[in-house]
Amino acid sequence: MSLFDLGSAALRRLDPETAHQLAVKGLAFAPLPAPATDDPILHTSLAGLSLPNPVGLAAGLDKNGEALRGLSRLGFGFVECGSVTPRPQPGNPKPRLFRLSEDRAIINRMGFNNHGLEAFAARLDRRPSGVVVGANLGANKDTDDKAADYVAGLQRLAGRASYFTVNISSPNTPGLRALQGREQLDDLLGRIEAARPTETAARVPVFLKIAPDLVADEVGMIVEASLAHRIDGLIVSNTTLERPETLRSLDAGETGGLSGAPIRPFAEKALRAAAEAAQGRLPLIAVGGIDSGAEAYARIRLGASAVQIYSALIYEGPGLVTRIKRDVAARLRADGFSSISEAVTAAR
Repeated sequence: MSLFDLGSAALRRLDPETAHQLAVKGLAFAPLPAPATDDPILHTSLAGLSLPNPVGLAAGLDKNGEALRGLSRLGFGFVECGSVTPRPQPGNPKPRLFRLSEDRAIINRMGFNNHGLEAFAARLDRRPSGVVVGANLGANKDTDDKAADYVAGLQRLAGRASYFTVNISSPNTPGLRALQGREQLDDLLGRIEAARPTETAARVPVFLKIAPDLVADEVGMIVEASLAHRIDGLIVSNTTLERPETLRSLDAGETGGLSGAPIRPFAEKALRAAAEAAQGRLPLIAVGGIDSGAEAYARIRLGASAVQIYSALIYEGPGLVTRIKRDVAARLRADGFSSISEAVTAAR
């Protein structure tokens, strides 16, 4: 085991939120070496972003952009921070984070706890150069006009983030998932489009993150709305409110969003629906239950141009990033592909 993975094992002995906070602090200050150069076969393009590899960090680990230096040295192709809301907020009462070790899963009801846009913007100003960093935008719990909060995030962080993710699928902010309905979605995406720069050179990608609990028709509607409003891609998907009967952990009944291995069938179903609806017109990023190179490659073969991981890092350690990249590269070559994009195209 690497020192990274030994440290991860030690953190699992602590209360989940305490372990999370210590992990962020460690990544912020540890003198980590630069990662090895990625295998050229892993280099890919995502909505105009040039990525050294297709393995990204999902939002939620570094909510405030505090650990960008350390995260940039773990070998990710891109790093997504947040969710960040315009005003700081404490989130939901504790306990709000539960480790379901028997199921290799997590339940959280954090409630967008973060330091707010001003602190986030200041940290992005100090981010390492040459790293693709995304800002995951959320809305404050007590905001009536939630669309205005997303526009505020887009405007305040303009020129600071490599891309934006509009997170309308967290189950832990009341009313947020209602934004996935067509009327509210058209209003939200229309206002986001109006707030984006008109000059091509000044535009950065904007992605939409959706829930895994949608049916195929709902996913298809979101794809068409995204295309109509020039959204650059979909992240499929967020945590689920479902509770599979296979869960064994004592905390399985806690309220909040479930992530980790048990979410895999829900995330895969949503990805299949998105790929079928998009037909190559909209890039897809797969997230949810990805804990190996085999699973990452399976999502690529379902049509995902990139993948994101988070919960699996808690159980597998940071060395998982390197293992996934090595396995995906081997599988691409074994199947006769010379690039990620070839494998994605073959999935259509």
